[in-house]
Amino acid sequence: MAVHAHPDDESSKGAGTTARYAAEGVDVLVVTCTGGERGDILNPSFGPGPTSIEGTHELRRSEMLRAAEALGVRQEWLGFVDSGLPEGDPLPPLPDGCFGLVPVETAARPLVELVRAFRPHVMTTYDPSGGYPHPDHIMCHKVAYEAFCAAGDPSRYSGTGAPWEVMKLYYNHDFSMRKMRTIHEAMADAGLESPFGDWIESREAKEIPERRATTRVDVSAYFAQRDGALVAHASQIDPAGFFFAVPRDLEAEVWPWEEYELAESRVETSLPETDLFAGVRTGEQA
Repeated sequence: MAVHAHPDDESSKGAGTTARYAAEGVDVLVVTCTGGERGDILNPSFGPGPTSIEGTHELRRSEMLRAAEALGVRQEWLGFVDSGLPEGDPLPPLPDGCFGLVPVETAARPLVELVRAFRPHVMTTYDPSGGYPHPDHIMCHKVAYEAFCAAGDPSRYSGTGAPWEVMKLYYNHDFSMRKMRTIHEAMADAGLESPFGDWIESREAKEIPERRATTRVDVSAYFAQRDGALVAHASQIDPAGFFFAVPRDLEAEVWPWEEYELAESRVETSLPETDLFAGVRTGEQA
């Protein structure tokens, strides 16, 4: 089970991993916390977008359907409303009723119900920072962590099904400095223009601490599925933009992995890992 904040996050974070496991016969469920209703049109070639939150909601749902098909995964909505990304100094308050303002236990309840129904062995989501300071990403972490901790406890969230204890919880690390530097240097060595120079300088200037990656999953055989899912989010992803600036053969050579941080494990495993199911698989179980 991969828990994400908005439609398109599942395609930019861990998409190769979900595509790989789905292709290998693992039942993979993407859970999307919000409808992405307050997302801007980020693809300059998309043209005019919907003029209402309701219209954007429907657009993002249709894009999500195509992305899930590209990855070969199932997908469910938690049904909360996008908080938007507040801007300004001081930051404005979040909109009434948005995901970022929902009490954690209220927001976690439908996720606990999904966990108990789907019965995943492994969950992935974001680290406590959200990966970046979007209120929905931070809230997504809180809700996923609450569900991981509570779903196996029969005294909590009564009425949401039989308890189920998830064995492992991982945090996505798709945009680590080590990854960006490695690809940036490889592109420079090949005489190519890298899209990551300004990004690396900006992150270094902010002195953002780098979290530890414990697990690398080789997804080089699934770049096509990942890219298909990205372009399915046509209002968000520019096919000529950032995500497609690195030649795939170069990427496969220098960084064929998606990285994760093992946050908690209820099974024995040895680090570093190359499989999210390390310590979980017994016979045909996955």
